[in-house]
Amino acid sequence: MARRFLIFILFAVTAEAHAFCGFYVAKGDAKVFNRASQVVMVRDGDRTVLTMASDFQGDPRAFAVVIPVPTPITRAQIHVGDKELIDHIDAYSSPRLVEYFDPDPCHLAVEERIAPMAAQNGVSGAKDEARARSLGVTIEARYTVGEYDILILSAAQSDGLATWLRENGYTMPPGATAVLGSYIRQNMKFFVARVNLTEQARLGDRYLRPLQVAYESPKFMLPIRLGTVNAAGPQELFIYAITRHGRVETTNYRTVRLPGDVDVPLYIRDDFAPFYKAVFNEQVRREDMSAVFTEYARDMNWCDPCAAAPLSHDELRKLGVFWLEGRDNGGAAEAFLTRLHVRYDRAHFPEDLVFQETADRQNFQARYILHHPWNSASTCDAVAAYRRSLRERQEREAQNVATLTGWTIDEVRRRMHLEPREKPWWERLWN
Repeated sequence: MARRFLIFILFAVTAEAHAFCGFYVAKGDAKVFNRASQVVMVRDGDRTVLTMASDFQGDPRAFAVVIPVPTPITRAQIHVGDKELIDHIDAYSSPRLVEYFDPDPCHLAVEERIAPMAAQNGVSGAKDEARARSLGVTIEARYTVGEYDILILSAAQSDGLATWLRENGYTMPPGATAVLGSYIRQNMKFFVARVNLTEQARLGDRYLRPLQVAYESPKFMLPIRLGTVNAAGPQELFIYAITRHGRVETTNYRTVRLPGDVDVPLYIRDDFAPFYKAVFNEQVRREDMSAVFTEYARDMNWCDPCAAAPLSHDELRKLGVFWLEGRDNGGAAEAFLTRLHVRYDRAHFPEDLVFQETADRQNFQARYILHHPWNSASTCDAVAAYRRSLRERQEREAQNVATLTGWTIDEVRRRMHLEPREKPWWERLWN
């Protein structure tokens, strides 16, 4: 019989043409990173809808999630979602590259820029319910939802729950018992999902679809600590928080904007994915991997420019935006999206993420800007000044990339085909 493993996933379970805001060129989506999990959190008042997806690959018999949840969960509160919706919201909110084309300096003196689960069949798992009760574990409910078998558990103490999990074929990583105990002391329940192989085969799905859970609780939080106890290294988490009123931030960790609206050289057009990854890596290093980064915050009625079409009312409802129920697709979405990105491990994120919705509706996106130089045979007094300013701009673009990524300035200049810059006399004095 194949050995079964428990994977603790991180979840809780009108202007002139030259004034145009830019052309979308490329995006840096979640696929750029390995071990990336994605959560859509819809929140209003005490109501929360979580849509949870991971990048798990491999034998579905080796997949399971254990998600602490603040309230008991009924069958009607669980749904299997559509991964395409998460892909859409990821594309829509991704850090992006946009491009502008310099105007003819003879026609325009000023360029206007807008700165820019799962294992073998059946989660019934318990060798018998009497044994579970003897360990202080209560199986409060069993459900099959789509390709998942689901248990809702409560426990009196962590040792009993850990023993129950081991006896039912789960491998408990070191440190898991203490983390389980902290959730038990908060009177939280445990949402356990595994893949029903028969249902998965019948449905014909190659990939595991996202799980959705709806509940009411004053706690606006996302448990991540179980995701650290058996992790092989730091993990990536993308949170797409949808609220009515404004931006979402963490209250127990620093929330930092990823640098954006920065001019970068043209060669980044072909290297945007490694550039974006390097930018994020550098910001994580500077913050000692102890911050949560905002990559996007904007009213979902529009974008500037769009990396993907805005989500329709129907798509938002399917993600759990319950306040749109009964409305047609016309009119404003009345939804504000905050995209948060965190790289975390046990040492740097000892607490679960706790959030608050703010009244801040200021638009922000991690956007990087290309400028194509003007080239033509036009001649006028402005051309010479433009040529001088172009060389200065290209040097600033090189400096921007080196600062954002940690790449060496000489390598960036080489990629830009810039002539070597003459060092100032004070650098030449001792070098």
